[in-house]
Amino acid sequence: MAVQSVDQYIETHPTWKQELLSLREVLQNTELEECIKWGAPVYALDSKNIMGIAAFKNHCALWFFNGALLKENTALLYNAQQGKTKALRQIRFEKGNELKLEIIQKYVAEAIQNQREGKEIKPLKDKKLIFPSELKFELEKDEDLKNSFQQLTKGKQREYADYITEAKREATKQSRLYKIKPMILNGVGLNDKYKNC
Repeated sequence: MAVQSVDQYIETHPTWKQELLSLREVLQNTELEECIKWGAPVYALDSKNIMGIAAFKNHCALWFFNGALLKENTALLYNAQQGKTKALRQIRFEKGNELKLEIIQKYVAEAIQNQREGKEIKPLKDKKLIFPSELKFELEKDEDLKNSFQQLTKGKQREYADYITEAKREATKQSRLYKIKPMILNGVGLNDKYKNC
């Protein structure tokens, strides 16, 4: 079942309920707009994603979409995918950690100010699209699939290509191909269902 509201998201994570409520309160006391994206609470300013909150098995987190731009408040920031993520940073909280809300507010305020000033880390635009051989084969043998794929934006094409490439086993690649073919034919992006804000 897809999460429809922040309240529902918090209720589905009882282990982290108090921490999520505290983080949410800090964010609600700003001018940020609250919504659900990618199945989790996201906070935006003028339709630009600034930060979000999330719960995991061993921790919960406050993440900053352009956290790498924070200069005054950096001590608590963590790059969850070192070498892969350029902009995204998070503050992680494990059970028993004290949430020092007055410190967190400083991170939030700086992130909002950076957005007001138009600061952001832009993704690389001309990253070459690499087709996995399995996807290339499917596109060559099915003209309708090929035409539908070509109608997709470069970003959506890349999502599908990466989705197949990231699978390690051939059986997984084939099951993923089976899953995405109807989506491509319908002109739907791989992650469109998570973008509901």
